[in-house]
Amino acid sequence: MPPLPHDPAELADAYRLAPGRHLRVNFVASLDGAISVDGRSGGLGSDGDLRVFRTLRALADAVLVGAGTAAAEGYRPVLPDSAVGRLRARLGRPGVCPVVIVSRRASLRPDDQLVTAAVTPTLLVTCAAADADQRAALTGAGVEVLVCGDDDVDLPTALDALAERGHEQVLCEGGPALFTAALAAGVVDELDLSIAPLLVGGGLGLLPHALPSPVPAELRQVLHEDGVLFTRYDLR
Repeated sequence: MPPLPHDPAELADAYRLAPGRHLRVNFVASLDGAISVDGRSGGLGSDGDLRVFRTLRALADAVLVGAGTAAAEGYRPVLPDSAVGRLRARLGRPGVCPVVIVSRRASLRPDDQLVTAAVTPTLLVTCAAADADQRAALTGAGVEVLVCGDDDVDLPTALDALAERGHEQVLCEGGPALFTAALAAGVVDELDLSIAPLLVGGGLGLLPHALPSPVPAELRQVLHEDGVLFTRYDLR
């Protein structure tokens, strides 16, 4: 089992995708499947997991995340002078990429830092049932609102809309409800799972709800560092 590369270019090569549309999901979890400690994923993280997190963001055309996870983790836009922005430039990529919030209720405040501090507009994926005034307020604040679906978010339609805007390779960072919905919709191509050598117990797991049917996963890669396993699974 090879070690996780320290060189940024080598690490990027280990996770680089072939051209074309691709949805990869990134999570860190404990040995017993917990995805947070005291409500935050940082309690499971390591230096290696942070490097992988930044690398996946550097390689992505857009970062997709549920509104609840964005709020709980204090999401900020990807900026050119951030660690991810500098890594993107080092890898020959644009220094910014949009964050895409998924929310059936359009749950994003116009004064959120994802809106006010973004260099490239934040996108909101919602549905027609979301409050029209809220959608209009977000549009007026500079958010690009994508209405995909009637009573709930239609993820295949959302990914089509992102691809039409040039965002073909999308990184989904959760949370569990969004991951479950994406699996049920059959749109996940890859799961990148960092497995921390911890037992947490209780709390929210990787998949809080049952799937319509089991999803086969083919192990593609395993790297290691300080007891953490960094795995890649093909889901198609």
